[in-house]
Amino acid sequence: MASQAALLIGPITHARKEWEDLSSLLTLKEFPTGTREEFIQNCKDGKYDDVVVIYRSNTSNKYTGPFDAEMLSVLPSSLKYICHNGAGYDNIDISGCSQKGISVSSTPVAVNNATADVGIFLMIGALRQAHVPLSSLRAGQWLGNTTLGRDPQNKVLGILGMGGIGREMANRAKAFGMKIQYHNRSRLSPELEGDATYVSFDELLATSDVLSLNLALNASTRHIIGESEFKKMKDGIVIVNTARGALIDEKALVAALESGKVLSAGLDVYENEPAVEAGLVNNPRVMLLPHIGTMTYETQKEMEILVLNNLRSAITKGEMITQVPEQKK
Repeated sequence: MASQAALLIGPITHARKEWEDLSSLLTLKEFPTGTREEFIQNCKDGKYDDVVVIYRSNTSNKYTGPFDAEMLSVLPSSLKYICHNGAGYDNIDISGCSQKGISVSSTPVAVNNATADVGIFLMIGALRQAHVPLSSLRAGQWLGNTTLGRDPQNKVLGILGMGGIGREMANRAKAFGMKIQYHNRSRLSPELEGDATYVSFDELLATSDVLSLNLALNASTRHIIGESEFKKMKDGIVIVNTARGALIDEKALVAALESGKVLSAGLDVYENEPAVEAGLVNNPRVMLLPHIGTMTYETQKEMEILVLNNLRSAITKGEMITQVPEQKK
């Protein structure tokens, strides 16, 4: 077993000991920082030829860039597993990995509570248009241009993508007296659905007072909300997005906000992070956060532990705990 290695790309902050404990199973290698060019050169130079499993993250993407076709072409032939730290994994070419026999895991479940908490925070902030009084107070203007907000009670929350995060969002929204409806590619089991109502995509758009995006980004969901979808929505709808920015055509969202079709929005993610459309930044009716959905101590530690549990399971059992659903079909 000692001839097999694990490669850590980027940092481990909260579970360093658990990573080091894996040295009894594997040789541990690290690429803590650097450039994509340096990483690819290391691969070409054979530095990772004994690596069977890689630990990477959405954070480490800034060093290596995406695991796309170019990257997959230079990764060592010994590689069997990629253990990814992040609920979203749109920076990994999953079909390319499958073709090369590489299994990929992500960190669902671990992120559900923290992301749903931020979703509710943004929803309430958007309903109350809280940015205006927050910034007015700090500018010494007390209420400033603060207007009346909206209550969540008796509003219909439409959830697009009722996975783990979406269901936690629903649980929290019920405490505010909201009615829950959702749309998925396929209807949930009665146990998971609870008292939420399953509706078509068009009905979700037409009848929701608040629309929360909680689905993965892929080729079929990119810009799933654009100009034509906004036209189908109620006047004065509130949009919440804690998933991926590119699910929404941002320019269409800016136009919908400016026309009044969208009353307000609460966003934690953006199409071209860290760049944000000026029409969002400059609109006081929009609540903005810089992609902090999972930025809590407890959640970050739980995510790191889950990645390492996936890694250990892959090496000892040949299977992963939270393999991505595309590879389970």
